[in-house]
Amino acid sequence: MGKKRPGSSEDVEAAWAVEAPPQQLESWVAWLVPTFAVASVVAFAYTMYVNDCPTLHTHPSDCVFPALGRFAFEPLKVNHLLGPNYYTLDRLGALDYKKVVEEGEGWRLLACTWLHAGVVHLLANMLSLLFIGVRLEQEFGFVKIGILYILSGFGGSLLSCLSIRTNISVGASGALFGLLGAILSELIINWTIYANKCAALLTLVVVISINLAVGMIPHVDSSAHIGGFITGFLLGFILLIRPQFGWINRKHIPPGYDMQLGKPKHKVYQYLLWIIALVLLIIG
Repeated sequence: MGKKRPGSSEDVEAAWAVEAPPQQLESWVAWLVPTFAVASVVAFAYTMYVNDCPTLHTHPSDCVFPALGRFAFEPLKVNHLLGPNYYTLDRLGALDYKKVVEEGEGWRLLACTWLHAGVVHLLANMLSLLFIGVRLEQEFGFVKIGILYILSGFGGSLLSCLSIRTNISVGASGALFGLLGAILSELIINWTIYANKCAALLTLVVVISINLAVGMIPHVDSSAHIGGFITGFLLGFILLIRPQFGWINRKHIPPGYDMQLGKPKHKVYQYLLWIIALVLLIIG
């Protein structure tokens, strides 16, 4: 028996068995997502260096911002997004159906996610990545979010390669939509721990709908968005599952706590969603 409180017949250890201290969610420092953003910026700078606009035109002044030298942008009639030309992107790893399927250059399925068509394209994607990805990495850690980002980009590239056979495609949009899809599946599989469930779901659906609508604009690779979203949605059920409210980690159990009063780590529906998502992901 443990020590008794003054003026009370209750055992201190028995009192602990009634209510255990709540656990604090672990928070990570986000470094991988900012690193991805920096890597994309560096890749774009290298793309412009390789492109070397002044040497490709009879009049170097035709380039946009010719003072930048070989980092100058192609004329707007060539690339309205302020970036390199088609051939430079294709040379450095843009997604090309013929080269991937017929020539076996599978590395393009990942390489294309680090390339961007122009400054406008790069800024839009990187701002979205930092806005969405940093919070996810802080909550779930760099390993899970890193896997989610890479595989979502790969999934987006796969669907894009099957859908677009007459043009090239570049950008991190598939990976970004994978993060959005993962946020939605995380909300669904961890439904019981959210306080304002309907408000959170409605807000997320609106954000996702707006982003998908943007993908319908001409010259935007909507197939990469859809492929990345589906991949991230399924991965979210697998990677972002949380313990149910009331579960206590054995490392934080106080002395004398009755284990029969504890809850299982996950609910049945969480296990079912995890299994279904894993099967669908493998099949896909």
